[in-house]
Amino acid sequence: METDVIVGLEVHCQLDTKSKLFCGCSTDYRSDGPNTHVCPICLGLPGAMPVLNKRSIEYAMRVAKALNCTVLHESEFSRKNYFYPDLDKAYQITQYDKPLAEGGYLEIEGDEGGEKRIRITRIHVEEDPGRLVHMGNAERGKYSLVDYNRAGIPLIEIVSEPDMRSPKEARKFLNKLRATLEYLSVFDSDKEGSLRVDANISIKGSERVEVKNITSYKGVEKALTFEITRQKNVLRRGQKVDRETRHFLEARGVTQSARSKELEHDYRYFPEPDLRPLHVQSWVEGIVLPELPDARRERFMAQYGCSLNHARTLTGELKLANFFEKVVVSDPKGLSMLAATWIADTLIGELNFRDMELDPVDPESFTGLVRLLKAGTITDKSGVEVLRVMLDQRLKHETPETPAGIVARLNLAKTKGDTGAITTAIEEAINENQKALEDYRAGKAGALNFLVGQVMKKTRGRADPGELNRMLAEVLQKREA
Repeated sequence: METDVIVGLEVHCQLDTKSKLFCGCSTDYRSDGPNTHVCPICLGLPGAMPVLNKRSIEYAMRVAKALNCTVLHESEFSRKNYFYPDLDKAYQITQYDKPLAEGGYLEIEGDEGGEKRIRITRIHVEEDPGRLVHMGNAERGKYSLVDYNRAGIPLIEIVSEPDMRSPKEARKFLNKLRATLEYLSVFDSDKEGSLRVDANISIKGSERVEVKNITSYKGVEKALTFEITRQKNVLRRGQKVDRETRHFLEARGVTQSARSKELEHDYRYFPEPDLRPLHVQSWVEGIVLPELPDARRERFMAQYGCSLNHARTLTGELKLANFFEKVVVSDPKGLSMLAATWIADTLIGELNFRDMELDPVDPESFTGLVRLLKAGTITDKSGVEVLRVMLDQRLKHETPETPAGIVARLNLAKTKGDTGAITTAIEEAINENQKALEDYRAGKAGALNFLVGQVMKKTRGRADPGELNRMLAEVLQKREA
């Protein structure tokens, strides 16, 4: 049963500061060459002393407050000792038994409907290691190179309790967490590697397995789905699930055993002697949070009349919420309901189909499309065609036309009052689809919808749906007489 599944997540999020956690090196390294954003401190050279970035602690506390955590009176940095090529000092500066904050929660929509509270165990601050660049591929590469540009980037690790019961709930948690971080302006999800996830999965009564190296939101759901199936198959064969660390190979959609799971004493934690303990609890009162996703969702429902589902979708991403408010700013009462439907149900689907971001879409142009739909100038079908042209022009970097210009050029205006053209299309559709006519006479409900669709094709979606249904019913009644 799915309820036997137990999932907890460890989410590593890069804080969007201008400099690294313990030195002044720039964090804007992604478009530059390897090992160009380094210094003696982030390279771990002998005698180099770390100096804590105050802004990173402020950002981490902002997250802690938004996730309803308690900031501890005293927190402390420790050395986590292990050897790996991308860890220049052979230890990582992190927080262990005295994290920055503990005991919060984040509410998501549960699989069974309604709000579900996912508890947060702790939030701690640490430095990112460097990264390995495999020559060939990760499995069969001839050799690997090390890039330390990423070493020292400030990270927070957000550890959840094992409160999730399915891969879908885990993905909802991540989406809600990402949105919250974006609303707080501490995180940029567009930057490669800015969010990475380790997932702990077990079947009730069995050992826990940690899956590392998950770098996408879809990847989390895929990795969990595969691992749950794998563990259940092991148990069905009467075998025992081993406690181990596995890596997720996203290209293949599978997890692969990496090593037996380390225990905490393997890392030989001890307090970082070059950094004093933090006493920052008094800063919490001075942190003013912006409007967060839940509050914005409630406002969209109250102010704009959005449905719960539309409000949840629109506020689930900061860019989308801002886009919606720009679209309706000129006429909130008149445009909000229609704009919410077209953005949440149509625009998102068209963007996903094109693997296209929202950024190139012009809110003012989208407002023009919504106005044409509201005025009855075009049908919904024609509206979709106009939207597709708008998006394709942006995607191909062509000179964008206005929605009204596209309607005029493609002759997509609704044929309201042009009964002659609609009547001709109706007669042609019936004559070409005698089987549908017979089905209609036999009382099959789908036959009428089929004929309506055929007429809409012939009119290229320009026929007014209400007028078309009335006229089609009249023609069919005459044929019955």
